[in-house]
Formats: sequence, structure tokens, C-alpha cells
Amino acid sequence: MRIAELSRRTGVPIPTIKYYMREGLIPQGERTGPNQARYGEEHVRRLRLARALVEVGGLPVASAREALALIFSSGISEFDVLGKAQYALTPPRERAGDDAGDEAAAQVDELIARRGWQVKPGNPARRTLADALATLRRLGEDDYLDLLETYAETAEHLADMEVRAISRRGDLHAMAEAIVIWTTLGDPVLASLRRLAQEAQATRLLGGTAGKTAEEAAEETA
Repeated sequence: MRIAELSRRTGVPIPTIKYYMREGLIPQGERTGPNQARYGEEHVRRLRLARALVEVGGLPVASAREALALIFSSGISEFDVLGKAQYALTPPRERAGDDAGDEAAAQVDELIARRGWQVKPGNPARRTLADALATLRRLGEDDYLDLLETYAETAEHLADMEVRAISRRGDLHAMAEAIVIWTTLGDPVLASLRRLAQEAQATRLLGGTAGKTAEEAAEETA
């Protein structure tokens, strides 16, 4: 296919495709003339994933290039592809060197062991979670920390459904693309649902009065 067809298939503008090529996110096409090149399905797969990493995941181009090189390396398994795609979205963090940071890191290790999760020591989400727990501890929010096990149980249930759904896609790089998109957009989806549910529960449990419904607001502006 020509670059115009590649653009149509992926929804990526031609200038962006050329930029990704210059930056090494996708390979050059097969030259068929001085100003013409041919592209294949490999370009479609890689371009979609590059776009997901950069535009949806918000990764810097250099980080996306590194992630793509790992994901598209030969002999890599489904498990490794999904892991590389997810790890790319969570940059490594320096460990805080105070008592709260040490206690939080130990708490994360204990939680993972208690739930029987097989998680690599280098998973950057370990550090992200530990930093959040350490901050909660410094702020004296022990009531929130008491809910950690419930959060873990809920996350485990969600992860089971997500991984099962993604694995049914079959194509390895379509699965990696889904991991990037679902992880990046799933976070704000969950946060929004949580806030909506918090308002609903506060109204029910604390005797508050919810605001106007969408229908009531529409009638007032009609």
C-alpha cells in the first residue's frame, strides 16, 4: 500500500507518519521509486501501537521508540509483549529514603505475597503504589490504608476481566495496543466512576440532596 492508504487505514495523518519514521518509531517503507514507497501490514500494526503510546499513553518519543523496539523484537512471548507495553506507561521512580517510604515498600511486598500475585520485582507500579501509601501514612490517613485489601481485591477482579478480554483478540500487537489504550484511558474511567459513586453514596449515607438531574437542567435552559 502507498502512504495515503496507510494513513487511511490507521487514521494517522501523513505528516505524522513521516515524523514517526524520522524518529524511528516505525520503519521506512520499501522504496519503489525516487519519491515512492510501499508499506505492509507490519507498518499498520506498528503505526497503531506507536500512536497509542505517544498520543494516548503520552509517552515521550524516545520512550515510545524503546518500548516499540522491545515489543517488536523477535521471539518475544505474549506475556512479555503485554508486560513491556504496560511497563512503558509507568516510568520508574526513585525510592524515598525515610521510614514512611520503607514501611510502604514493605507493605506493598506483603500485599503482593499475601494475594499470591506473581509480579516481577522490577514492576514500576510497585514503586508508584509504595509512594502513594507513604504519602498517606505521612498525612495520617490510616483509615484509607485500612481499605487497601479491598482495593486489591477489586483490582484483581478488574484485571482478570480485562486480561481475558484482551487475550481474545488473538493478534499479538493488537493485544499490546489494547493494553496501552485500556491502561491509559481506563484510569480516568475508573476515577470518574469512583467520583460519581462517591457522590451517590454520600447522598444516601449522609442525607444530602443531590443536584438537579440532567433532565431538570435541560428544562431550565430550554
